[in-house]
Amino acid sequence: MAEKIKAAIVGATGYGGGGLVRILLRHPHAELSAVVSSSSVGASLTESFPHLAGLAELELGAIDPELIRKKADVVFTATPHGVSSTLVPQLLDAGLKVIDLSGDLRLKDGEDYKKWYGKEPAANEYLEEAVYGLAEVSGKEVEGKRLISNPGCYPTATLLGLIPALAAGWIDPDSIIIDAKSGVSGAGRGFSLSSHYAEINDNMKPYKLGKHQHTPEIEQALSLCAGRDVAVTFTTHLAPMTRGILSTMYAKLTDDRTVEEFIAQYRSYYEGRPFVRIRPAGQWPASKEVAGSNYCDIGFSVDERTHRVTIVSVIDNLVKGAAGQAVQNLNLMMGWEETAGLEFSPLYP
Repeated sequence: MAEKIKAAIVGATGYGGGGLVRILLRHPHAELSAVVSSSSVGASLTESFPHLAGLAELELGAIDPELIRKKADVVFTATPHGVSSTLVPQLLDAGLKVIDLSGDLRLKDGEDYKKWYGKEPAANEYLEEAVYGLAEVSGKEVEGKRLISNPGCYPTATLLGLIPALAAGWIDPDSIIIDAKSGVSGAGRGFSLSSHYAEINDNMKPYKLGKHQHTPEIEQALSLCAGRDVAVTFTTHLAPMTRGILSTMYAKLTDDRTVEEFIAQYRSYYEGRPFVRIRPAGQWPASKEVAGSNYCDIGFSVDERTHRVTIVSVIDNLVKGAAGQAVQNLNLMMGWEETAGLEFSPLYP
């Protein structure tokens, strides 16, 4: 059996980092060799995640690219926005392969990043080099590369739901409306009033209307697919659940289509991609049906009266929307089977 590659996680004490630990502990081809956290150097990982007691008794190290290189071959950067733009070049210079889970390398236009994130962008050479790792769409582009930008959670659910219809020319690019809802874990482990239990329990509220930082990421991918600029209406909501994203998308049809035609088109588009599951006619997915898994489930409704299609897409924001897709990209990068380490069923109920 081939020797396992060694993997490090920078930002191991966040939800995304914790998700990576969970998956890498059971990966057949990778070994978790180092965990890094700027806020907890010297502490045990189990102090942040007691549920890992006896499973991952690792000491949290400092952010030192040369030290990480001595312990790892590939590094996942699960860092806050604004950190990877300067850290990733150092990791690459140290000879590491990098899969970045932040938003710092997703947008090819640095000015867009500055506008939507309010931070200085990474150098253009790294923005150009980074492969946008929406695995089911750009998997071939990921193979053999050293720098992957992992998509955001909202864009993953939304783009997987829209791209096959847009690529087929079945929907009007100028008519797309996206109504998306996320669990509270999408805000991370930091404390804020918006994620306080008393604020979110028995409550649902929109946020960042017209200003959500995932908007340009979605538009960038859709524009590439359509071959022209695409602008969307994107509305996000915080839902009273721990994890999950449900993205409901509406678009005008360019011709008469049936639900059965959409199902056939999507099953053909995603043939051989095991983590996208297309629902049969009359069934629509729910967030709990993919919880804890790397699946994206998609369903459809065609309204002949309004000549519109409704597409519903669900993912677990911490798995397919973060850690799971990052490991899926590692598999593609290394030429392994795409499902390695990810063959676990959803948690239900």
